[in-house]
Amino acid sequence: MHIEPGTVSAAKVALANAAAISTLGFYGLQLLRQRAQLPVTLLRTGLAAVFFSVFMESFHMPVGPSELHFVGAMAMYLTLGFLPTLFGFAIGLLLQGFLFEPADLIHLAVNSLSLILPLAAVHAYRARHTVTSLDWQAIVKLDAMYYTGVTAMVGFWLSIGEEATPLLDWARFASSYLAVVAVEPLVTLGAIALLKRYQDSKLLTACFVDVRGSSAA
Repeated sequence: MHIEPGTVSAAKVALANAAAISTLGFYGLQLLRQRAQLPVTLLRTGLAAVFFSVFMESFHMPVGPSELHFVGAMAMYLTLGFLPTLFGFAIGLLLQGFLFEPADLIHLAVNSLSLILPLAAVHAYRARHTVTSLDWQAIVKLDAMYYTGVTAMVGFWLSIGEEATPLLDWARFASSYLAVVAVEPLVTLGAIALLKRYQDSKLLTACFVDVRGSSAA
């Protein structure tokens, strides 16, 4: 889901920076309102950034105009929570830029928005439809919704890029995420099942959300 440096003009990158700062600022205010939970949220945010970075570096390959990544989005979202995962994405991309790909820092906001906005949409959908049962079908649906959003965001950035990208190239990239949608639910279900088994641990209670009421059938 990376947009390579030079694809988007400096002026549009500046607008993306403003949009990313505004989005993170909006959710940052929500985080600050939860003062009693702030230490736990910060801990989970750090874990999300680490997990995301490990997932991203564990598997990535160029596909068409962008890259296919193993993100682990739903596994983090459902076990760490919405705000930690949202901020974990941005922090994780920042860390990866500093440690591995400094050139990617130019598009830090662009790539962050590609991950953050679909997550916010999934979270809003889940809240509106009160999706609480996390069985196989529900997780696959959430994954499909999320990666549809990610690939749509990549398509948006390419559509406003400096050079025209053939629709077929984007479609090849988008279809590659079918493999992620097939694999990630297994990781998510495994993480939920593992946490349910050891949820009585005080350390795990602090690090992860309570998933004991979730169905992992």
